[in-house]
Amino acid sequence: MSADRYPPLHQIALPDFTECSIATERLLTGKMIKVQLDQVRLPDGSESYREYVLHPGAAIIAAFVDVDTLIFEYQYRHPPRRHFIELPAGKIDEGEPHFETARRELREETGYIAQHWTHACTLDAGIGYSNEKIELYVARGLMFRGHQRDAGEFMEVFTLKLDEAVAMVGRGEITDTKSAFSLLWLDKFRHTLA
Repeated sequence: MSADRYPPLHQIALPDFTECSIATERLLTGKMIKVQLDQVRLPDGSESYREYVLHPGAAIIAAFVDVDTLIFEYQYRHPPRRHFIELPAGKIDEGEPHFETARRELREETGYIAQHWTHACTLDAGIGYSNEKIELYVARGLMFRGHQRDAGEFMEVFTLKLDEAVAMVGRGEITDTKSAFSLLWLDKFRHTLA
């Protein structure tokens, strides 16, 4: 296929493919998520169904202990049945601002508080099946105060240089999507942060 088969994005008048909900059914109300089924009208007038997860959202924290070193967590995740290396992160509590979630989760999980915070970007976590948004925050000027983990939360906290963490993404050793994307974003764009 020729590379010039499709025009560049700036040359395209993007159409509106919005799907309109006709009916909604709640399939599941869990402790953290809800599962919903919508009957929708497609752009061509036909109808279909969309099953998706309603999620309260989350915050992920790139906590720098120095100019090149980040805090990480090693923990077991039940759905995939294995251990993961991740940046600190957590679910937004109902009515809680994203920034407060980031501050709370950093302290709870790692024991650190930060003097300087910057919002870096927003990630749409699973656009094919969920409305979850994850807010990436960068934390600097860390001070250790002791963790306050939730009951049943088990993890090991450690540090890695950003370059090594990015290499681990490349080798498939860091596969958690929110962490991998955040690390690649930081590697490419952290110079743009204040």
